[in-house]
Amino acid sequence: MSESVFAPSIIQNLLDTDFYKLTMMQAVLHNYPNAEVEWEFRCRSNEDLTPYLAEIRYQIEQLVNTTITVDQLAYLEKIPFIKPDFIRFLSLFRFNMRYVHVGTDDAGQLAIRVRGPWLHVILYEIPLLAIISEVRNRYRYREVVIEQVREQLYRKLDWLKGEASADELAGFQMADFGTRRRFSYRVQEEVVNILKHDFPGRFVGTSNVHLARELELRPLGTMAHEWFMAHQQLGPRLIDSQKAALECWVKEYRGLLGVALTDTIGMDSFLGDFDLYFAKLFDGLRHDSGDPLLWAEKAIAHYEKLGIDPMTKTLIFSDGLTLPKALELYRALHDRIHVSFGIGTNLTCDIPGVEPMNIVIKMIDCNGQPVAKISDTPGKTQCRDPNFVTYLKHVFRTDANQGASS
Repeated sequence: MSESVFAPSIIQNLLDTDFYKLTMMQAVLHNYPNAEVEWEFRCRSNEDLTPYLAEIRYQIEQLVNTTITVDQLAYLEKIPFIKPDFIRFLSLFRFNMRYVHVGTDDAGQLAIRVRGPWLHVILYEIPLLAIISEVRNRYRYREVVIEQVREQLYRKLDWLKGEASADELAGFQMADFGTRRRFSYRVQEEVVNILKHDFPGRFVGTSNVHLARELELRPLGTMAHEWFMAHQQLGPRLIDSQKAALECWVKEYRGLLGVALTDTIGMDSFLGDFDLYFAKLFDGLRHDSGDPLLWAEKAIAHYEKLGIDPMTKTLIFSDGLTLPKALELYRALHDRIHVSFGIGTNLTCDIPGVEPMNIVIKMIDCNGQPVAKISDTPGKTQCRDPNFVTYLKHVFRTDANQGASS
């Protein structure tokens, strides 16, 4: 009998999330415990998800039973930068359904909003996305079996081993970033397990904290767009919001977790704030939108302009990657700057006959005021107030067409 791709539970425990949620949550606890935020779900592919509304609502309600065990807390205690007060807070944390509103919008499509204290709602994003994705897949792709997942992954690994030279394989590094849009928990578990055992040395870890613990891998992640977005309403001036976000991170982690995300207001505006002080303190940068090679050239030129050897820094790519794309980027850049690749949907939801979802949950409000992400890719902008987007672009002198929402 074929092995099922669906586990009894969609979300396994409180650690079944991306590591950067915990690192940001600790920083929020220490710096902004009273900040209020609002999040909004968006299906970028415009798929009708209302047939699954009742099951999605039921699975979200099950989050109230999600806890963290003594053993899981002990695992976090071994991570040097996770502080004792945050461990105690996590031991008390529970999902509270009064912060979550699930229904339909004016167009009759699935609508989910999360509103409440940042500290208490920050952990919702990843489980909600994983739930929506897996519920939809349980209905649409019941015939999928785990053997299809294995065969597809081995085809990719065989392609890479056949295409790349021995030297390229020796330097190539990739990680799993696939929790939020995974086909199912069971699929992600299988993929990460195979990569650990059949791609050793080149597979450097996973963003999923639960799987990192279970499979003795390194949990990976630093910060996400929400960290910079919230600072648009937390900092003293909007023009200083990126600097305030970076400065707060430096003070929280004292040189650890030193990879900065660059595209909340676009790479050019980020580099305008990423001066010698930050460039020396941070270990590298993460790419998440726009042309990756153009982005890398800007990063390398910026380091050189500041008198920093790019080979002392790392660029992490994480925007819709496949192994062929990653190998192309590696070949173009590895002898100029260190590179690593975080692959998400193409690892955890790439099964023949399955159409992956393109879903996000983004912060749209902080302390009652709008926040925005203006990425380097058209169509990725999400903000409830177009006037604020216009103002943000004016303040940072960005291209008026940059990140225009589709």
